[in-house]
Amino acid sequence: MKRLRVLIVDDSLTVRRRLADAFAAEGSCEVVGEASDGQMAFEQCQRLRPDVVTMDLMMPKVDGLRATELIMGHCPTPIVVLSATENRVEGLRTLDALAAGAVDAVDKPSGLLDARWLEMLLSRVRVASRVRVITHVRARLKTEKPRSSPSMPVVPPLSQTPRLLVVGASTGGPAAVRYLLGALPPDFPLPILLVLHTTENFDTAMAEWLETQSGLSVRKAVDGEALPMPGRLCVRMAPGNRHMVVRSGRLWLEDGPERHSCRPSVDELFESVARELGAAAIGCLLTGMGRDGAEGLSALRRAGAPTVVEDESTCVVFGMPREAIRLGAAQHVVGLTGLPLLLTALARAGAREGTA
Repeated sequence: MKRLRVLIVDDSLTVRRRLADAFAAEGSCEVVGEASDGQMAFEQCQRLRPDVVTMDLMMPKVDGLRATELIMGHCPTPIVVLSATENRVEGLRTLDALAAGAVDAVDKPSGLLDARWLEMLLSRVRVASRVRVITHVRARLKTEKPRSSPSMPVVPPLSQTPRLLVVGASTGGPAAVRYLLGALPPDFPLPILLVLHTTENFDTAMAEWLETQSGLSVRKAVDGEALPMPGRLCVRMAPGNRHMVVRSGRLWLEDGPERHSCRPSVDELFESVARELGAAAIGCLLTGMGRDGAEGLSALRRAGAPTVVEDESTCVVFGMPREAIRLGAAQHVVGLTGLPLLLTALARAGAREGTA
C-alpha cells in the first residue's frame, strides 16, 4: 500500500522530531521533508510534492499563513494547520489560513505532544490528504458583491412565510460561511442559526472572525435566550462542544452525546427547528466531511421547509451535501456564489394564499 507522504513545517526542532517519530511509527506515513519557516515550506512543497502538509502558524521570516497562501496559489496541497487557538491572535490567523485554503486546523497543546493528541493528529492528517484541492480555492472567494447584478431567482410562494434560516457546515465551512454572510444583502429579513464543527478553544475566535469579515452581528448563543425574531439579520452560533437546539421559542445548549462524532451537531439543530417551526424555516447545508446535517435537513424537508445544499462544484468536501442529496433532503442544489441570491429569494417569498 502506498504510504502517505508528509511535509512537516514548524520552527521548533523538538516539535518536528516528535511529529516525525510519530509519523514514522504509524507505518503508513513517510516524512519526505521538514521546514522551519514558511519560505522553506513553500520551496519544499514545490520540489517534493507531498500528499499533505502539517503547518505551524507562528514562525519567523515567512509565517504559516503566508506559506499557506503561497502553497495554495502555486502548488495546491492539503494543509493541516497546527495552532494554539486559545491565543486570540493565533486563533484569528488560523481562520485566515482556513480561508486561504488550508483543509483543517488542529489545536496544538501548550506542553508535551502526548500519544492521544498525536493519534488524533494522524487521523486528521489522513482525512485531509484525501481532500481535493485546487489552485484558486473556492474558500478564497472575496466577500465583496460581484460588479454585475445577476437577477434574483424566481421561487414559488411557500407554504409558510419564513422566520429563520439555519446553516450547517464542517470542513471548508469557515470560508464558505464567511462568503455567504458577506454576500447577503443588508436587508436580508431573517436571523441565522449556525452550526460549525468547532472546539471550545476556537469558537470565540470563530464568531469574532465571522463578525469582522461579514460586518454582521455574530456571537455564540446563550443558553435560554429568546429565538431571534425575523426582520433583522443576525447570527447565533453554536458554541464548541455544545449542541444548540430550539425549543419553546428559545435557544438551548445541551451536553448530550455526540452525533456522528460531532458536538455541536447540525442534525440536532435542524431536527429541533423542524419540530419547532416546521415549514417556517429554511435549511442550508454547506461543505463538510461526513454525514452530519443530512438527516436533519431531511426532517426539515418533510416538515415542508425549503432546503438548500451547496453544489459539489464549489464544496471543499462534498460529504455532507452528498449525503443530504442521497436522502432526498435537498430541494435546491446550488454553487456557493449562487447561494446568497437563492436564500434571499426564499427568505422574501410570501406564503401561498390560504396557508398559515
